[in-house]
Amino acid sequence: MRILYIHQYFRTPDEGGAVRSYHLAKGLVEAGHDVEMITGGTQTDYDQRWIVGIKVHYLPVSYDQKFGFFKRVLSFLSYISQAKKLIVKLPRHDLLYITSTPLTTGLLGLWAKKRLAIPYIFEVRDLWPQAPIEVGAIQNPLLKRMLISMEKKIYQGAMSLVALSPGIADHLRKVSSMQQVHLIPNFSDLDRFYPMEKNEILLREYGLSKALTIAYTGALGRVNAVDELLNLAEMAKKRGKSWQFLIMGEGSHADQLWEIASDKLLSNVHFIPFGSKEKVNEVLSLSDFAWISFAHLPVLKTNSPNKFFDALAAGKAILVNHKGWVFDLVKTHQLGVSCLPTKIESAFKKLEELEQNPQELLKMGENSRSLAEQYFSKEHAVSHLKQVVEPGKNPPNSQDELFILSA
Repeated sequence: MRILYIHQYFRTPDEGGAVRSYHLAKGLVEAGHDVEMITGGTQTDYDQRWIVGIKVHYLPVSYDQKFGFFKRVLSFLSYISQAKKLIVKLPRHDLLYITSTPLTTGLLGLWAKKRLAIPYIFEVRDLWPQAPIEVGAIQNPLLKRMLISMEKKIYQGAMSLVALSPGIADHLRKVSSMQQVHLIPNFSDLDRFYPMEKNEILLREYGLSKALTIAYTGALGRVNAVDELLNLAEMAKKRGKSWQFLIMGEGSHADQLWEIASDKLLSNVHFIPFGSKEKVNEVLSLSDFAWISFAHLPVLKTNSPNKFFDALAAGKAILVNHKGWVFDLVKTHQLGVSCLPTKIESAFKKLEELEQNPQELLKMGENSRSLAEQYFSKEHAVSHLKQVVEPGKNPPNSQDELFILSA
């Protein structure tokens, strides 16, 4: 098949960040499909590159997490406008595979279906516009109704839908009950991320000791709640703990987090520049726990965060600050410790116990790697996607999917 993959924020492992589309598109190419990708980039003109067999079209559409709401909307609309002009110039494709965010990418699907008679599959990475509505970024009642209506039209116009978590799948079935919904969560790259012992040379390079270490590797935005990790670091400092806290990422709240740590003289907090997936694995190798956090909004309980699956592959114990699907997996499979804001004292005590019981901590990490290998490999995700895009073939309701839904 000739597949046109639509993802405004496509990234490669060398660039770091969310690389789901890289692996899925690469898997489709290896399965014999002809895949082209349309994405955005910071360059001033159109660019085209071949990446692992994927023909990638880079449109000059700048985007930054620090953009305000209206500047983001302009970026979204610019991407759609330029993508339409490009699509009509390309040889006709058999299928569009469209991934959010933003939800507005779905407008390309509606347009291509009507104008070019090309069907589309729509992948939902998070619930938009529910997320910005709950955060408070969208407050106008008329705009809310318009966006919710647009969401429904995009879902109903798709050939099928792909959800990244059980919570997202449930929402899609409620909004568009007649559509087939496939569950393909984010996944672990078991080759790029793997368990590593703490390396003395690396510890010295980062200015660290072998003390209990908690690492956050991901976006530093408004909804990521990394300030709660700083609260834990402050508790550790006041109670004379030698624990270390690593924060690696970029985003709109990066400067604010640095200022908080500086004002509170949190010398136990180390900020590390955003980097490639290899750098992320390096930072995780120096840690005992991976911190997985989101703001406490109902919509964020459905998230399927890349950093969680990276940490599973790296064999790290998990420290999670919110309830939801990830919380349930951590609890069910004994992957780590919950650190809810209302129970931070009990979480602190559990960390103290684990500090004195390295074997239990090691077992949590082993459970993480085992879960990644059994249910969340990228090969499993690619295999499921191939069944979704191939005409006339529906993916079976596998035991793996039943496990994920019930976890």
